[in-house]
Amino acid sequence: MPSPQPSSALRSPRLWIGSGLILAVVSTLFALLYVGGNVNPKGNLRDLPVALVNSDRGADAGGKHVNLGDQVVSGITKSAGDNRSIDWQVVSRKEADKRLGQGKVFGALVVPENFTASVAGLSSPQQKEPVRATLTVLTNQSAGSIGSSMASQAAQKAAHGASAKIGQELLKRAAAQKTPLPPAAQLMLADPATVQVADGHPLGTHSAMGLSAFYYALVLVVCGMLGANAINSQVDTALGYLHADYGPVRLRKPLQHTSRVRTLGVGVVLMLALSVVMGSLVEFATVGILGMDASHLGLLWLYSVAAIAVVGVSALALLSAFGVPGMLLSAIIFVAMAVPSSGATVPLQALPDFFRGLAAFEPLRQITGGARSILYYGAQADAGLTRAWVSMGIALVVSVLFGFGVTRFYDRKGMDRIPRPTDDTPSSDSSEPVAEPAPATA
Repeated sequence: MPSPQPSSALRSPRLWIGSGLILAVVSTLFALLYVGGNVNPKGNLRDLPVALVNSDRGADAGGKHVNLGDQVVSGITKSAGDNRSIDWQVVSRKEADKRLGQGKVFGALVVPENFTASVAGLSSPQQKEPVRATLTVLTNQSAGSIGSSMASQAAQKAAHGASAKIGQELLKRAAAQKTPLPPAAQLMLADPATVQVADGHPLGTHSAMGLSAFYYALVLVVCGMLGANAINSQVDTALGYLHADYGPVRLRKPLQHTSRVRTLGVGVVLMLALSVVMGSLVEFATVGILGMDASHLGLLWLYSVAAIAVVGVSALALLSAFGVPGMLLSAIIFVAMAVPSSGATVPLQALPDFFRGLAAFEPLRQITGGARSILYYGAQADAGLTRAWVSMGIALVVSVLFGFGVTRFYDRKGMDRIPRPTDDTPSSDSSEPVAEPAPATA
């Protein structure tokens, strides 16, 4: 009987249904996760940390000491009220600079030392050329460009509102004292403070405006995931479980029956060793060739190797436990769920609760935090580096226990990947690799 033509597979309902279900799940999940996390950042914004600093020393006016900086701070915190979009953290200037330098706040609003004195000088008859007081808004792109922009907008809005409120009080006071004011002075008193925007934690020109840490971390995760897929395929080819196609030639190696545990062990050893190569090349390409701003190069190299190794071993564990579906799980865990919950583009405070929950354990979030600490914050332990190391250590232990635990269970149950031939069954194993033309495809 002649063998069916390859095109006859297209008439198989199982092929259509199986392929359709897989692609439907992939497309739906990626669309929901990627777009769902970023579609409405302002609507989801809650508790975005912004520092509020009052350095005003106050001034004597009308026989009493006045501190308008206190009024600015109290007015902003009270006006926030039930609006939880911004978490105003009232701190000193030193503490604000520290938090900006650790990425713990997305910006700051600073009332300067001479704020009250400058405002009082606007209505002083001795002041021939009055100058408006200044409120400074500090941005922090190192914590994320979108989050920094949101913090800057909120701080500027609060500063303008505080200036307008103080202006109303000044105009009322001038009217009560019946002090004649020219129109220009009235306009200046109505809005006595100007808002100045400055960079609170400057970055180098080759830092992708605060996104280089995210892209670097994403490269490490992708290298680990794709490296695991490649190693898994190469190991199976070397053991004879898979055929390797090189153009028109198909290479068949003799089948070597071995346990699942040993197969995973071979893959893990390869992954750990080749992570050194991949981590070195990633740092060389980004820092050496592209000139990415980076310091602590030795620590960055060690961190890169470790991150790739942990992600790779985790992906190998999934592949060993679930087989082909493990590739899909790896893509969902390390890419689809990881990117929107990383907090690198859209801050966690502007994500839905579901993605905030994912950020607690998703690897890209932790790896990005550690990369930020090394690249932007002088490798400070409490700027995300300690959390990253601890998270990677936990992930490695869990992955090893899971992967080897599941494969050992399969082995003990006699679940061989390919049934071993019996005495009555002729073996198709060959002792030498065989090269044959790859079959034609429809």
